[in-house]
Order: sequence, then C-alpha cells, then structure tokens
Amino acid sequence: MLVLLVVATVAGLAVVRLTPLPVTPKAGDRPNIILITSDDQRADDMVAMQRTEELIGDEGTTFDRAYASFPLCCPSRASMLTGQYAHNHGVLGNGGNGIGGFKDFDGSSTLATWLQDAGYSTNFVGKYLNRFGTVRPVEVPPGWDDFRGSLAGGNYFETVLFQNGESQTYDDVNQTDLYAGISSDLITERAADDEPFFLWASFYAPHNGRPSEDDDPVDGIGTPAVAPRHQDVFEGTPLPEDPSFDEQDVSDKPEAVSSQPALPAALQDDLTELHQQRLESLLALDEGIEHMMSALEASGELDNTVIVFTSDNGYMLGEHRIHAGKTVMYEPSARVPLLVRGPGFPVGVTRQQPVALVDLAPTFVDMARATAGLTMDGVSLLPPAQDSEAGTDRVIVIEAGPEEVGQEWNYRGVRNARYVYVEYGESGETELYDMAEDPYQLENLTFSPSAADRQVVADMADLLDALRDCAGTACQP
Repeated sequence: MLVLLVVATVAGLAVVRLTPLPVTPKAGDRPNIILITSDDQRADDMVAMQRTEELIGDEGTTFDRAYASFPLCCPSRASMLTGQYAHNHGVLGNGGNGIGGFKDFDGSSTLATWLQDAGYSTNFVGKYLNRFGTVRPVEVPPGWDDFRGSLAGGNYFETVLFQNGESQTYDDVNQTDLYAGISSDLITERAADDEPFFLWASFYAPHNGRPSEDDDPVDGIGTPAVAPRHQDVFEGTPLPEDPSFDEQDVSDKPEAVSSQPALPAALQDDLTELHQQRLESLLALDEGIEHMMSALEASGELDNTVIVFTSDNGYMLGEHRIHAGKTVMYEPSARVPLLVRGPGFPVGVTRQQPVALVDLAPTFVDMARATAGLTMDGVSLLPPAQDSEAGTDRVIVIEAGPEEVGQEWNYRGVRNARYVYVEYGESGETELYDMAEDPYQLENLTFSPSAADRQVVADMADLLDALRDCAGTACQP
C-alpha cells in the first residue's frame, strides 16, 4: 500500500513522495523515541504552536512545571544527554568565555551510546552542543548511527551540516524546514527497519539569529530570522506582561537586578518586536512537527513511539527589568514546555509535579530497558505521568555559572513543589520565593521578618547544603 505524504515545506514548496505503509509495528514492546527540542523557548511561547499542542499535548501528558536545572543552552543539552546536573557532567557554560561548550563534554558515555548498545538505531539532526566542530577535530560523536549536526550556527538561511563525516551546505532554505524535512525522512526510513529507533531533532528556533530583517530592533537586541511566509503574522501581539514585567520595586532582588533601571518605552517597543518575531519563528517549527507526526503516522509506528517536545531553557523579556537573555533562576528563564505522547503517558492530562530536563535520559533508559553508563541524577517521568501524587515531594537542584575561569558559581539553589531558594556565589546574596503565594517572584522572603518564613529559609538552606554536590539517588532526598 502507498501513502501520499507531504514531508516538508522548503522555501514555500511542498516536498511530496510516496511512502510504503507498514501493516504491523515492530516486534517487541520497546517504543521508538523521538525527542524534539527548540532553543530558548519560554513555556508561554506555546501560544504559537497549536499543532504541537494538539498532536502531542492533547494526545499525551503536559508537565506544567518543567524546568531547566541550568537554564543555558550547552549545560542543559549536556544534561539531556547524561541525566546529570551540571555539577556532575562538568559543562558549566557555552564555551564562549573559556568555560563549558563541547570541549568540556565527555561524550564517551551518553544516552546515544546507551540506546545504541540496547539495540536502538540512533539518529541526530540539528544543533548539537555549542561550539561543536570548532574546538576539536570534527567527527561523529560516539553512539550515533546517523549524525547530522550543524557546524555553522546562527543563520536561519545558510546551514552547514556535518552529515556522517562530510560537510554539506544548504543555502536559501529555511533551517527549520530543512531539519523538519530531514527528520521526517529519517522517521520514514527507520520505521521500515526491524529495530526501534531514537531520533533527536534539535531545532534552533526561536533563538536569535541571522539574517537581519527590516523591522528588527536597531539597538542591539537580536531576533530570530522568520520564514517569509510567517513574517508579521504576530504583528500587534503585545508582550506577555505579567506582574513581574518591569517590576516596580526590585529593592529586594540581588544587586545585579536591583541596580537595573526601569525599562524605557523604546526598549519595551524593541522587546515587543522581539517577542513577535520569536513567535513567528516558531510557526515553521509547529508546521515541521506536524510533518514529522504525519510521517510517523504513515509509517504505522505512531502508537509505538514516545514523542517528547521541550526546550533547553526559557528567555527573559523584561521580567524583573531583565530585558533579554536566560541563565537566571526566574520562571521565564528556567521554566520550559514539556509535552510527552506515547506508551505509558496518559492522554489529555496535565501534571503539576516539578520535573526537570535531567529526567529525560532516565525516562528513555527506562522505556528502552537500556543500561545507563553513568550515574544519573534525574528520575523517570513515567511515575508522575501515571500518578498525580507521585513526585509531589520532588526536589530539583538549580545552578548556573561560573561566568569566568576562577570565579565561584553564579548561583546554586533548590526548588520543590512550593519554594525556590538560591544562594549567589560571589556576593552571598540569597532569594526565596513562595511559588504558591507569589508565582511571579515579586517578594524575596529572605528579607521577611516572619518567624515562619525565616524557618523556611533555614530549611531550604539546609536542603541546598545536602544537595549542592549530590549524585544519583542522593539527589532524591
């Protein structure tokens, strides 16, 4: 039987081909696994991804309180590959200042090698770890049967992929469309094989990138480049101004925040344009995910596949007067979308237990019945997905930095179902927020005169002392 399948839209043209439709799923009960990631996407950016919400979220489980334990690209991606916190995998930055990046990552034992050893076909498309291809000899990282990682990032219409040992340049093709088309083809090809497959489709949107556009801000605020078919779709959309936006009183915040002036009107206009372009860039990703899901359904493997959509970190858009960026512990920076569809994940439910990106590798190892080659700090998402009470006492370590060689950590902290607490390495400043009473993190309770609040500060500080260098099961008190 043949099925007519549109697998990608490239430069406005539909790429169409006939695909054989398998009549039976693979032997065995281990599912295929597809991980789809965006870059710098806030949880509330899902407003631009209705297809993804319908195809993955509505048909699976949404984790409403999912976090990047280190909200920065490379440390977060290293955690996805290892199931470890940054203080264990050792990638403490993106590499631009000499700290972190691909050069600091030991890729000899990762999720890819574990799944490959377990009999999975392993496939990668898109952005790998920051500075891949620039700090070591360029070669396929261990564990990947099919590896197509970007070498020259930052340009949405000029992509260089290191494809299984050879470089290939793609000009004048929207990068999101390119990655979606390649991923759809791989799904179709791998679904026809006998062994289960793992695919990580790693997209760049809505990260800032070239080329510049006529309506870009002129004062240095970077924006993503938008596919021509989506330009200005969100024109007129306001910023998501919750009560923390341009926060009126930041005197209880650390000096790095409390010293920031209120946001001038011109900067707010620029942030609005940035927000609109970020949403517009996600429309191509939303379409791409729909194409990938269509390829999966046509292959006959949809019901035997776990599909995960998430981001490596969020992004600040003026909250607490922080006009752009990530890395900070505040919700827009640390909280990410996390939608999971497939065997073991209930349909149409939302879970409120705190979970983190370090939980992805343990989940995949669990479902693949693989053996991890490292001590993982995260836990499987299956129990909290299946039981709304499971993991309600979860504690997640949060951390960032150092920013320069020889400096202390920027901050280290912990979050549980109610509170988030951090200590700053250089200054010794602290923050505590009651997320049940103060979800926008307006009142730093470390300044509270209340005896009850002081006790919470002491308890959370003790918890941090117990977990700041934890590993494995010691990270789950």
